[in-house]
Amino acid sequence: MASEESPGTINLVSKEGDIYEVPFAVAKMSKLVETTVDDDVDDEDETQEIPLPNVKAAVLQKVIEYCSHYQTEPMTPIQTPLKSSKIEDLVQTWYAEYVKVDRVMLFELVTAANFMDIKPLLDLTCLAVSVMIKGKPAEELRRIFNISNEFSPEEEAQVREENKWCEQPGP
Repeated sequence: MASEESPGTINLVSKEGDIYEVPFAVAKMSKLVETTVDDDVDDEDETQEIPLPNVKAAVLQKVIEYCSHYQTEPMTPIQTPLKSSKIEDLVQTWYAEYVKVDRVMLFELVTAANFMDIKPLLDLTCLAVSVMIKGKPAEELRRIFNISNEFSPEEEAQVREENKWCEQPGP
């Protein structure tokens, strides 16, 4: 598989301009990188640079860590509907530990996975967010996602009454 790849390595450039030399087999997990690579480069000695202006250096390091690990131990696809609300029950231990980061980093990983088009990483980070918010009251969700409450107490009571079915436990 790796013998027929384009270049051996590729440079990923973070928002801050930090450069990370990554094996092409790892970098191509990103569909954005894979489609951006110029196949017509004749100079074997020149490593292509792919700018990632939406991805901070610390986040890019975590993305590279994920993609590198995925090469040796692909993540078990996440089955839906979820059979558990514990990440450890849904993916391998390494992946469960990988998403045990602070909330800001987790949201930045979701954004980076989406921007770079890395579906397994997007699935994992979205799973971590869903587990984090499951069962939380509306007020806490507003705080987590920095959403202001635009309803008066009367309007909120009316909306809650109209949507009572949402808050009832599932089967």
